[in-house]
Amino acid sequence: MKVAYLINQYPAPSHSFIRREIRALEALGVEVERFTLRELPTLVDEADIAERKRTRGVLKGGPGALLAAVIGNAIRTPIVFSRAMGLAVGLGRKSDRGVLRHLAYLAEACLLRAWLGRSGAQHLHAHFGTNSAMVAMLCRELGGPPYSFTVHGPEEFDRAQGLGLKEKVARAAFAVTISHFGRSQLCRWSRSEDWSKLTVVRCGVDDRFLHAAPVPIPAEPRLVCVARLGEQKGLPILIEAIARLRESGIEAELLLVGDGPLRASLQSQVRSLGLEGQVKFAGWLNEQDVRAAIHRSRALVLPSFAEGLPVVLMESLALGRPIISTWVAGIPELVEDGVCGWLVPPASVADLVSALRAAMEAPASRLEAMGKAGMLRVAQMHDASIEAGKLADLFRASLAKPEGGGVRLSREKEWKPSDSITVQQSQ
Repeated sequence: MKVAYLINQYPAPSHSFIRREIRALEALGVEVERFTLRELPTLVDEADIAERKRTRGVLKGGPGALLAAVIGNAIRTPIVFSRAMGLAVGLGRKSDRGVLRHLAYLAEACLLRAWLGRSGAQHLHAHFGTNSAMVAMLCRELGGPPYSFTVHGPEEFDRAQGLGLKEKVARAAFAVTISHFGRSQLCRWSRSEDWSKLTVVRCGVDDRFLHAAPVPIPAEPRLVCVARLGEQKGLPILIEAIARLRESGIEAELLLVGDGPLRASLQSQVRSLGLEGQVKFAGWLNEQDVRAAIHRSRALVLPSFAEGLPVVLMESLALGRPIISTWVAGIPELVEDGVCGWLVPPASVADLVSALRAAMEAPASRLEAMGKAGMLRVAQMHDASIEAGKLADLFRASLAKPEGGGVRLSREKEWKPSDSITVQQSQ
């Protein structure tokens, strides 16, 4: 079985879980072609750098390759192309991205369809219900292979109508969510007759985390937060909590791993509160350095306002470190309050301070017991090999059904892996 993966930006520091998923599928005998819409200019992890060499960028070939693909599709199957264009225009009118952006997605789908025809991929799977899922859907409308996609949240649920989630689910062979909470949200934005297509397949960690050698809890009052420095993560609340914790006599150290649009304002907040000696900004680190940062900490903290189910929580628990986080989205499905960490109301500085103090004052034996409980939960729920097996079964079941098991659409020509259009090659 040969499948293709499409991600809007891959590889990326925050997408290591996709790399693990792909490699777990390959270990199960599934051949996986990797495609990305856009490439990051800089990567820090050696595994990501190696993965980029195996990934083909749709936009890398430039406008010439896209234009040739559009012309080829329009000439070869004009009725199918017109139908796909109508779908793109209709969804574009309902979207905040507009019609022109959706016509760009159509051009990307034209090129991807030609590549998939030559690669022999039997199924296309996209990660995220945003532009990658849109391109996958348009590729299918152009006569490409059956598709599916994984929804993570929270962006997809915040913009569900503008993203056309209902249409994407209706036309997909199946749709995956990473938590039961995520499935409930996708049920909100899809037709009830499509709910049977919605399946939970969790993000996972591999043996490097599941079988990591235990490292003792440090005595130092040190915390780590690994996150994109954006509005959803609640980081101004965390920095304020660190300041209040100091006022109570505990000078905890906090390492912020990651980068993003709020970095400058967060650094300004740190300076205004006089926390330069306690709060450090590390930027993005490679996987080995992230593991080391987690091991050097007593707990990982992530006070998010909105989430899917952060992979870093699985990584921290797998490494034996408890979690301090919030009661949002899929987090309570993994982190059990008082058992493997602390869960607090989002945006509550006082409750976050209490949890931070508890983690700083707890004896190492309690933190180790919480870490072990978390390790067990991760092994049971987030083993990348087990979750990849669920995906492989879904791919096989889809391919065993007529037209991949999705909504049956009228087409001039059904998809065959050898079906391709000659276009300008992307280097």
